[in-house]
Amino acid sequence: QVQLVESGGGLVQAGGSLRLSCAASRRTFSSYAMGWFRQAPGKEREFVAAISWSGGSTYYADSVKGRFTISRDNAKNTVYLQMNSLKPEDTAVYYCAAGRRISGTSYYLGGEYDYWGQGTQVTVSS
Repeated sequence: QVQLVESGGGLVQAGGSLRLSCAASRRTFSSYAMGWFRQAPGKEREFVAAISWSGGSTYYADSVKGRFTISRDNAKNTVYLQMNSLKPEDTAVYYCAAGRRISGTSYYLGGEYDYWGQGTQVTVSS
């Protein structure tokens, strides 16, 4: 079992920045691929970004490419999502997820992840 706790959400003006963190409870964190997903009111959950267990590979949704950066610190059991140039359409609850058997296109699929955090709200005002 892996417990994931997100933090860092909040209210920010358009053009601003936030950094989300997701702390994992398990020492085997380094063996999990990690992903960030988001869900806006009335919309389905969507993929945002993902990172391989080593941090050597990263993946982004087209809508955030060039603005968001995912990274991880395996020594701290933490994954980060740096969000710059935020837009009102980035408003959503952001969730981190962990998966043991993630590869290729499955990085983009929420159903492939094994564990999820409780989410953190990000609100971007115009």
